[in-house]
Amino acid sequence: MENESKAPVKIIHYDIYDRKPPPNDYMKYWRVIRRWALSKYELSMPELEMLLFLYSESYFSKETFDEYNQLISWNKKRFSNLLRDGWIVVWRKARKNERTLYEISYKSRRVVASIYDKLNGQEFSEKYPSNPMFKTHAPYTDVVYRNYIKKINQTIRRRQRPAQE
Repeated sequence: MENESKAPVKIIHYDIYDRKPPPNDYMKYWRVIRRWALSKYELSMPELEMLLFLYSESYFSKETFDEYNQLISWNKKRFSNLLRDGWIVVWRKARKNERTLYEISYKSRRVVASIYDKLNGQEFSEKYPSNPMFKTHAPYTDVVYRNYIKKINQTIRRRQRPAQE
């Protein structure tokens, strides 16, 4: 058995690196962005998902809300909680043949716009008042995420800086 020769491994060398970067790479840091948003705005994941859905709805009825809410973990108070906390507001009260219409609040639009900014490569704040993950006695999970936020920010800064020759 020792005399059996093994076939040599064929090694292929490429002169040109042929992998192209993907044209859309928005979701690469979604987990970090999501954690940041939940921490900063004190939202639950189902609430955030609902705001992301409603962001493009302009005006919506309670029925529209309930349709999408069926896809999310069940919470019969979600609508009233979002309304109470100012995430959604009444746009038009019910009258005669018209039902009440709602819209997401200015606060909600700012939150979702901020999430899209981060997905598009805007840096995260590394200061405590702006980013609760950077407070002095943050939980261990926040410390792990903030270390990665620093890494993301470095990557963004490198991309924005022109190459020095």
